[in-house]
Amino acid sequence: MTRDERRRSLLRRHRDFRLLWCGETAGKFGASVTGVAMPLIAVSELHASTFEIGLLSAASWAPWLVMGLPAGVWVDRLRRRTVMLVAAAVSLVLFTAVPAAAWAGRLSTGLLLAVALLTGTAAVFFQTAYTAYLPDLLSPADQPEGNAKLHGSASAAQIVGLGSGGLLAQLAGAANGMLANAATFLVSLLCLGRIRHRETPAARDGRGADRALRREIGEGLRLVARDRWLRTLTLYGATSNMALMGYQSILVAFLVREVGLAPGTVGALVAAAGSGGVLGAFAARRVAARVGTARAMILFELGLPVLALLIPLTGTGAGVLCYAVGGFGVSAGVVAGNVIKSGFQQHYCPPELLGRITASAAVLNYGTIPVGALLAGVLGTAVGLRPAMWITTAGVPLAALVLLLSPVGRVRDLPTVRRPADPVPAPAPAPGTTTATA
Repeated sequence: MTRDERRRSLLRRHRDFRLLWCGETAGKFGASVTGVAMPLIAVSELHASTFEIGLLSAASWAPWLVMGLPAGVWVDRLRRRTVMLVAAAVSLVLFTAVPAAAWAGRLSTGLLLAVALLTGTAAVFFQTAYTAYLPDLLSPADQPEGNAKLHGSASAAQIVGLGSGGLLAQLAGAANGMLANAATFLVSLLCLGRIRHRETPAARDGRGADRALRREIGEGLRLVARDRWLRTLTLYGATSNMALMGYQSILVAFLVREVGLAPGTVGALVAAAGSGGVLGAFAARRVAARVGTARAMILFELGLPVLALLIPLTGTGAGVLCYAVGGFGVSAGVVAGNVIKSGFQQHYCPPELLGRITASAAVLNYGTIPVGALLAGVLGTAVGLRPAMWITTAGVPLAALVLLLSPVGRVRDLPTVRRPADPVPAPAPAPGTTTATA
């Protein structure tokens, strides 16, 4: 690649990345609409309890606990673009079922929970495949720009989606707003289907294609558990996500029932707070280049999320600024940290094991999300929505102490040299025993 070509934007010179970017951005927009529309359906149309609202949020993430590890193995065995296409098609059908059920008078909390569980399962496969696919699509030199653009556009799509979700719910009904999400998965299917890049065949290590599923899962878990950098980032992600989902799962109920805001206002307010993600994605690489990737991660994950403590102070009138400022700080910090973390993992992890490592870390990172949602639902029911918001938002900056007290807090930069692919072989089964194979 010439110097002039390198100076051109990745979106202009890389057709396949542009298609992936369009499909992923559309999907993030739809997911943001759903993030507002689903709780509003439960609150305004089904009159669900605070615990049921928390349960609905938990259902979207619970599949990571069950499917996360095997999904990583299957993604390493299969063509990742095909996995993404199937996951997008399943989500398209499921999200279309919600407004269809509302038109037929069959909408219920049970149906919403089922859709949340099944689309959450599809998201496990899509996210794992997408994370492992990007390093195969882009050269190492282009990966930092690719990560920044994907995270930045995701944040922008989230802003528009959150605002649109509240507005659609107010104008057309919360259930009808789900059609917007279904349409975005159609866009994703069309974009992913047009990508010309053909993936590098999965590497084989001589043990055959029919290795035991549990052995392959064990490889990913051992790599994460034994590597101090991967272990630290995984533990931080687990504690941080539990706190984040804790307050986010009851946020709509808090703003509607406790503060007294209309659905359209809720969407606009959440969108304004989410705009911090665009700033975070824009600033991540620049700040990391100036102060170091490890120090930048501490700054973004500890310094900015302290503003989360403003969120429980939200009230009517000028009081809504408390949520706008607090949510802005949290969004900026989380997205910037994700940009830095994504770049580190793609450079550091062996490509042939990236799916398994991603899934192993994600099981812990995302596995705590349903726990946080359920705890928030229980707290909101037991002590009230505002006290529950105080407890859950306090956990957001406290989670970053995991980074501060770890090796990340003692260095300027995260490692830039690729970790050797050295999974420890599992012991051979005893005579007469059998192992599960995929």
